[in-house]
Amino acid sequence: MRLEHLDLNLLVALDVLLEECNITRSAERLNMTQSATSGILKRLRLYFDDELLVQVGRNMLPTPCALELQEPVRDVMLKIRSSIVNRQAFDPAISKRHIRIISADFAITVLLSKVIHDLQEIAPGISFEILNPYQQAENMLARGEVDFLLLPERYTSKNHPSELLFVEEHVCVVWQDNPLVGDTISFAQYISMGHVTVGFGSKRELSIEDWFMKQYDVQRRIEVISCDFNTLPQLVVGTNRIATMHKRLAEYYAQYLPVKIIPTPVKLPVMREHLQWHRVMENDPFHRWVREKIQTAAAELD
Repeated sequence: MRLEHLDLNLLVALDVLLEECNITRSAERLNMTQSATSGILKRLRLYFDDELLVQVGRNMLPTPCALELQEPVRDVMLKIRSSIVNRQAFDPAISKRHIRIISADFAITVLLSKVIHDLQEIAPGISFEILNPYQQAENMLARGEVDFLLLPERYTSKNHPSELLFVEEHVCVVWQDNPLVGDTISFAQYISMGHVTVGFGSKRELSIEDWFMKQYDVQRRIEVISCDFNTLPQLVVGTNRIATMHKRLAEYYAQYLPVKIIPTPVKLPVMREHLQWHRVMENDPFHRWVREKIQTAAAELD
């Protein structure tokens, strides 16, 4: 099909080329030869009267025109997928759709695990893939590489719709036989204790550490840095250390581990957990259905 002399089949290749900025990788994704992919790039250059990708050393870099095209081309491809490819009537009982979600382990434990369990009963053919949030979540959503972000509000994008799922408080967790801690803890005692915390991504950004530094100009004594929230209560058992974590997750593990939950010595900011999706998927029947299931499960948390 052609529109204003543009072969619309070339949009698929253009989308991949602008993302990869590499002929070899683009050819692999398009299941084409490198020469054929180079030929497509040549046709695209002629149509747009622009180089689109220019060789700089060993790399290909997008031109300003290519950068302007990237988002609208991706939106067109996502719109085609949601409006045409997936237009057939949605039936959860026979659907074979694959859902990709970026979420921290905290939300997986307290919310997504229940959603996935419940959906297996009514939509056994649907599959799930959960990715860690330390990747470029906003960019992956914009490129249509994931269906949903399930993250705190500050990590969501202003360019796509989102909805508040629940608000989460923080508490402190210690070993139940910790001789240093009673039912409460002072701020001075909290600061003096050894802490277990979570480090995010390659830069090992510490959970709530930035907030503490800005508000109180203090440094917690970090003795253990873990890679996820689920390990925090396990790492305080048998020690005199303390962990600051999400209240619902702490209550979950208090059922199974010898830990004690105590209030934080100062009021910490609440965490506002949001669900976000790409704007072009707003009216996709499958997406709407999954969103409703997640929202219903979140409403039942309290």
